[in-house]
Amino acid sequence: AKMAAAASDLLTGWCLFGLALLAILIFCWVYVRKYQSRRESEVISTITAIFALAVALITSALLPVDIFLVSYMKHQNGTFKIWADANVSRQIEDTVLYGYYSLYSIILFCVFLWIPFVYFYYEEKEEDDGNTCSQVKTALKYTLGFITICAILLLIGAFVPLDIPNKKNSTEWEKVKLLFEEFGSSHGLTALSFSISSLTVIGMLAAITYTAYGMSALPLNLIKGTTSAAYERLENTEDIEEVEQHLLRIKSKCRDGRPLSSRDRRTLQQLEERLRTLRRRERHLESIEKSWWTKFCEAIRPLKIVWGVFFIIVALLFTVSLFLSNLDKALHSAGFDSGFIILGTNLTNPLNMLLPVLQRVFPLDYILITTIVMYFIFTSMAGIRNMGIWFFWIRLYKIRRGKTRPQALLFLCMILLLIVLHTSYMIYSLAPQYVMYGSQKYLVQVRCNYFILCLNILYPKMYYQCIVTRTYLFLHKFWFFSAAYYFGNWAFIAVFLIGLIVSCCKGKKSVIEGEVDDDDSDMSDDELSVYYH
Repeated sequence: AKMAAAASDLLTGWCLFGLALLAILIFCWVYVRKYQSRRESEVISTITAIFALAVALITSALLPVDIFLVSYMKHQNGTFKIWADANVSRQIEDTVLYGYYSLYSIILFCVFLWIPFVYFYYEEKEEDDGNTCSQVKTALKYTLGFITICAILLLIGAFVPLDIPNKKNSTEWEKVKLLFEEFGSSHGLTALSFSISSLTVIGMLAAITYTAYGMSALPLNLIKGTTSAAYERLENTEDIEEVEQHLLRIKSKCRDGRPLSSRDRRTLQQLEERLRTLRRRERHLESIEKSWWTKFCEAIRPLKIVWGVFFIIVALLFTVSLFLSNLDKALHSAGFDSGFIILGTNLTNPLNMLLPVLQRVFPLDYILITTIVMYFIFTSMAGIRNMGIWFFWIRLYKIRRGKTRPQALLFLCMILLLIVLHTSYMIYSLAPQYVMYGSQKYLVQVRCNYFILCLNILYPKMYYQCIVTRTYLFLHKFWFFSAAYYFGNWAFIAVFLIGLIVSCCKGKKSVIEGEVDDDDSDMSDDELSVYYH
C-alpha cells in the first residue's frame, strides 16, 4: 500500500510537471509575440526565441524539483522510506543528473550553434535579399567560430586534472595517462561540466549587469507607477505648439526671397524631426488614453503597489542573505585555493532561518525557493527590457513592445540562458545547506538514545547519512569557478545597491517610455496600435 501511495504521488508529480511545462510554453509564446516586431518577424527566429526561452525557464525549475526529490526519500524522523532503498534512490539521482546534462547540452547547442546561426542568417538577409544559399554559407562561416570555442572548452574540461598526483617523481607519460584515465572514468561528463561552468561565469556577468538592476528597478517602477496619459498629452500638445511657432519664425526669414543661413537650415531640419516625433507621441498617447488596457491598469493600481512592496521585500531578503553568506565564506572558508567553499554555516542569514521554519508545513519551503528562482528570472527580463542590450558602452538593441527586432530577441534569449546557468549558484549562496540536502533529517546516537537532527543546524560530519542534490555536485567540480562566483556575488550586491539608489532618485516613467524614438518610422505606429485597441 505504501509503495502504491508513493507511485501515486510520483505520478501526480509528473502530471504537475507536464502542466507546468505547458504553462511555460504558453508564457514563452505570449512573451515573444508581445515584444517582437510585426514587420520584421520571421518564423524561424520566433520558434528559436520561444524554444530558447522555454529551455531557460525549464532549467531554472529543475532546482526545486531536485531539492524536493532528495527530501522526499526520507521521513521526518530521519529514516529512509521503505521504497527508497539504495537502488531506487540511485535511479532517482541518476534521472535528475541526466535531466541536468540533457538540459545543459541543449543550452550548449543553443548558445554555440543554433542561436548564432539564426542570428547571422538574418543579419545577412538584411544585407542580401537574393541568394538564400549564400546567406546560409555566410551564417555557417560565422557560426563555425562559436563551434570552435565550444570544442576548445570541451577539450579543456575533458583533460583538466581534478586530482593531481602526489608523486613528485612521476613521469610525463604517467601524467598524460592519468588525464586519459580521468576522461574515461567520467565518460566525458567533466568536459560538459567545464563548458557549462565557463558559460556560467559569463552568466554571472550578465546577472551583475541586468538582474541586479532589474531587482531594484522592477519593484520601484510598480510602486511609483507611470505618469498620466492625459497629463502627458497636454504637455505634448504644448511642446507641439512651441515647435510650430519656432518653425514659423525661421520660415518667415525667407519670405522675401532671402536664403536661410546654414545655421537656420540645420535648426529647421532639427525642428521638423522634433515635430514628427511629437506628433507620433500624440498619436500613441491618444491611443493609450482611449484603450481599455489603460483603464484596467488604473483599476488594479493598488494591486501593483502591493506586488511592488512584496518584490522589494524579496529583493532585500535576497541581498541580505547573499551578503551574510559571502561574509561567512570570507571569515570561515579555506580561502581562494578552495574556492571559498564551506560545509557548514557559521553566520546564519534570514533565508537559512526561514526555510527550516517553513519545512514544518509542506510545501511552503518549496514555494519559497521556487518563488526566488522565478523572481530571479523575471527581474532579469525586466533588467534587459529597461536597459536594452549593450556591448560595453555600445548599445546594440532596444527591447520594446511590438517593435523588437528578431536579432534582439535572440540576444535576449541567449542572455537569459546564461543567467539561468548562474541561478543555481546564486540560490546555493543564499541557502547552501538547504540546496545541498533539502529538508532531510538524520539520526545521531548519544548514550544509546537517538536524536533527530536537521541538516541545517548541526553535525556536518554526519552528512554521509543523507543524499546530496545533483545541483551541488555540478556546482563544485572546479574550485577556480567557485572563487570567481564568490567575487561575482560581491559585485552583484554593489550593483544592486547602486541601482536601488538610482531607481529611488528617478521620477515616474512615461506611459510610453521607450516606445517612441526619433529614429522610428511612421510605419511603426501601426505595430503599437495592436496593444491599445
